[in-house]
Amino acid sequence: MDVAAAPDPVQAVITAHHRGDLVALRTSGTSGAARSVVRTTGSWFDSFEHVTRLLDLEPASRVWVPGPLSATMNLFAAVHARHLGATVQPSASGATHAVLSPAALSRAIAQGTDLAGVHVLVAGDRLTPRLHDDALAHGSGRVSHYYGAAELSFVAWGSHAEDLRPFPGVEVECRGAVVWVRSPYVCQGYDGPDGPLTRDPDGWATVGDRGSLDDGFLRVHGRGSDTVVTAGATVLVADIEAALERATGHSVVVVGLPHPDLGQVLCAVTTDVGHVGALRRSARELLDPAQRPRRWFEVADLPLTRAGKVDRERLTTSLLSGVVR
Repeated sequence: MDVAAAPDPVQAVITAHHRGDLVALRTSGTSGAARSVVRTTGSWFDSFEHVTRLLDLEPASRVWVPGPLSATMNLFAAVHARHLGATVQPSASGATHAVLSPAALSRAIAQGTDLAGVHVLVAGDRLTPRLHDDALAHGSGRVSHYYGAAELSFVAWGSHAEDLRPFPGVEVECRGAVVWVRSPYVCQGYDGPDGPLTRDPDGWATVGDRGSLDDGFLRVHGRGSDTVVTAGATVLVADIEAALERATGHSVVVVGLPHPDLGQVLCAVTTDVGHVGALRRSARELLDPAQRPRRWFEVADLPLTRAGKVDRERLTTSLLSGVVR
């Protein structure tokens, strides 16, 4: 069943579950490359008990899910809530829970959205410790975060990106800095063009994300394809972003732009206006020469995909066209 084609995608998933049908979920990454992920409904429903407990959800809960249901994290939240008997509502007013991307959470805080007492679940991109703390300072009762993928579903859960442990029922290992999982929540494959999902004969699967395990904590460094080749060196932009955020507490997005001599040149973009100086100093102190951004930009907002992730393709186009200076 193609869920996106249904008038009510939430009910379509629930109906498919009762019938034992597979569901096809359309998804795309930050590059906008669309694909259709096929999974059993049980691969979602079997995780409901754990998510209910981790979020302290109950039938009386009121869940704010502002993002589009075309994003699997939002569709999962809406299906889970309806299955539980909880209410999904279109605004933050009176909500007990909220499901937001980091960008949506940041905007909610900036706009003064009332999150008092709300348990905020953040997914879809990396939640920094700083943004986690900002949400608590803004009045949120609690902030939870998970790392996963449309193909893998839940992989790790915690309070922010530096506090992730494997999700219940999921085994995680890192092979050559690539995150592999063995889990009952992994999808069946793709309907149509293949995506990044790879399996091995022992039931382990990966989408190519890079990471490391340290004392039981999973630290995810980004998709292996999110690289920039500059002056003959291949650098992973997620490593640069994470190092600068940890050092300064300020978020930054790094992309590569064409350069006649270097191949590509690293460019850093931040919405934390007035803090470029601190970011540049940290880059000089912490990063290898090849990892240091050559150009720096301050912007009020970053372009987002429909799923609420930073749209790196549009950001790169804006930089190339001179819209961002």
